[in-house]
Amino acid sequence: MLLLAGCGQIATPPGPKVPAQPSLQLTSLNFQQLPGWQDDNHAQAFGTFLRSCTKINKQPARRQLGRDGFAGTIGHWQRICRSAAEFGARISQDNARRFFESWFNPYQLSDGGKRDGLFTGYYEPQLRGARRPSPKYNVALYRRPLDLVSANLGQFRKDWKGREVAGRLKGQRLVPYANRASIDQGALKGKGLELLWVDNAIDAFFLHIQGSGRVLLDSGEVVRVGYAGRNGQPYFAIGRDLVKSGAISKENISLQTIRAWLERNPGQARALMNKNKSYVFFRELKGNLAGPIGAAGVALTPGRSLAVDRKFLPMGAPMWLATSNPVTNRPLQRLMISQDTGGAIVGPVRGDFFWGAGPQAREAAGQMKQPGQLYILLPRSVR
Repeated sequence: MLLLAGCGQIATPPGPKVPAQPSLQLTSLNFQQLPGWQDDNHAQAFGTFLRSCTKINKQPARRQLGRDGFAGTIGHWQRICRSAAEFGARISQDNARRFFESWFNPYQLSDGGKRDGLFTGYYEPQLRGARRPSPKYNVALYRRPLDLVSANLGQFRKDWKGREVAGRLKGQRLVPYANRASIDQGALKGKGLELLWVDNAIDAFFLHIQGSGRVLLDSGEVVRVGYAGRNGQPYFAIGRDLVKSGAISKENISLQTIRAWLERNPGQARALMNKNKSYVFFRELKGNLAGPIGAAGVALTPGRSLAVDRKFLPMGAPMWLATSNPVTNRPLQRLMISQDTGGAIVGPVRGDFFWGAGPQAREAAGQMKQPGQLYILLPRSVR
């Protein structure tokens, strides 16, 4: 994140072309222009929105939302949440639709004028594990280390809003934290950070990508684990490497084909997984939760929670998604709530669809790489 300035005396060759940075544009619409708006079950999204309200209501009313505050302040949203609470979770489909139409205006999102974006899927995986290591359960899931330090760069510069850097302190300097390879080779061993032990390194790797999941113990107990932080190292999509090398064609790349390749090539699997230097730490989630906890701090709802790029979009906002189902290829048009984020979710027209848990959710999430459009509903009092 450091910028180095030269003296200007020495001629240097031009560097590589810098990729265009994502930019957000909004186009005002009416609800009749949202594809499939009348056909959705808005009551399902209403219940998901109510969960977000539990967090919205606890925040300072003057706090701005969205990039440069385009989504108004928390106060604008708290007024809507108070009205939503009067209906409660048992609202009818028609009343839920009228609620959103009464309180919000829809806007289509675009990125540098491009209205189409990529929409992928994720799910809550289930692994087999134990609380103590054994020859069978020998892959550790780690708690967040005490020496892991993160900084919100938006507090230093406005144009860094939504960015975070993580590492560890060495004297008075912040230095990079251990990467995936170092941690797998024992960088955290002996520090008492082991949360659980699982039986499969590939399953653990995909748990890191999903960010949360369930671990089934031999006793029958199910332990839910959630995201507790990451090491700050760059995320690398190993699927791109497999496509580049010709191991898997671009048309066939999916979670399922990546997993199959890793299982068929155990000698190369570790080196490939280590190219993704990013490493996720977990915490045990207590209580009878309705789902995994997303970045917004509330339980995710299968089919209604969407991960977005919080550098651009606020948490807890109603989002209209227009894409297609990866399994049936039929239109997938529904009201979602932005409740999560992810390292690979970059740009204002980019989303990750939460499918839930189980084999069907894993199948759909693994196949999903659909083009589509994204719309945001903003309070009428804002625009």
